[in-house]
Amino acid sequence: MTNLDDFETAFKNALDESDKAFMGSHAAALKSLSAMSQSEVDAITPDTKDLQEYDKLIAVVRAASARNVSNAELASRIKSLGSVAVAIAKKVPSLASIL
Repeated sequence: MTNLDDFETAFKNALDESDKAFMGSHAAALKSLSAMSQSEVDAITPDTKDLQEYDKLIAVVRAASARNVSNAELASRIKSLGSVAVAIAKKVPSLASIL
């Protein structure tokens, strides 16, 4: 396989995963998180690493939605990301209710 073949495979897999995530059990939370502005994230704490935590949070919710993970498991995964991710997640009503 060439690098281009590897890229094509990864690209297709990413698109498939994205489709599953936006149709999965946590799709509403994923949509709400994706709609948050940088200023909303920055308002939680002034640390410049917040966007990294926000990105990790989206990745966790996306994966959980694509795999139809339970609320309890998703809450556990979010909590494992730390206090900033939990604070961001609590801005989304459907996530706040499971944390």
